[in-house]
Amino acid sequence: MVNHFQRELDRIKKSILSLGALVEERVRMAIKAIETRDAKIATNIIQSDYEIDEAEVEIEEECLKILALYQPVAVDLRFIIAVIKINNELESIGDQAVNIAERVEVISKHDDLDVVFDYSLMAEKAENMLNMSIDALVNMDLDLAFKVLILDDEVDQIKNDAYDRIKKTMGNYTDKFGFLINLLLISRHLERLADHVTNIAEEVIYMIEGEIVRHGNF
Repeated sequence: MVNHFQRELDRIKKSILSLGALVEERVRMAIKAIETRDAKIATNIIQSDYEIDEAEVEIEEECLKILALYQPVAVDLRFIIAVIKINNELESIGDQAVNIAERVEVISKHDDLDVVFDYSLMAEKAENMLNMSIDALVNMDLDLAFKVLILDDEVDQIKNDAYDRIKKTMGNYTDKFGFLINLLLISRHLERLADHVTNIAEEVIYMIEGEIVRHGNF
């Protein structure tokens, strides 16, 4: 009974890490799409989103089955609860990658402006945060999880800078309003992506420490 339960837990962990790797790939593709304005990459992200959705549903069903069959307690219960939440956050990150891809499809049809916001730093930080949160989950690394929380503030600041710069640009390019709105939305999607990553880091902390650190409570 115990050995079978442990095998189920190991399988769940393997599944959530596989989903994490899939989401990391989609985020890398989304960032490349931003950098290259490549509509084909964007379309691939959108069309393959079902893979993440299906994996998310499967993991949730497996977690619920374990809860019903084994009624885990203490550390094992925390693990299952955290996996259910992380699973949902990973699916939401995949959705943000799709949102970015949809914006890229639009802006790829427009010519660049002389004054635009460079998203490379923001995208790099968001991607690093995702990689760090997955590593924290794999290695049960508390310090790394806390570092993710700190980096989220940096992404928020870059998003605010993007908003200010694009808002000023709109006054000079009123005929490019739609293009600029989509650029602005990219910054919003990257910021939301980082928020979901932060939530993963918070769940890793909960998994390790049994401590809830949401809403800046750390």
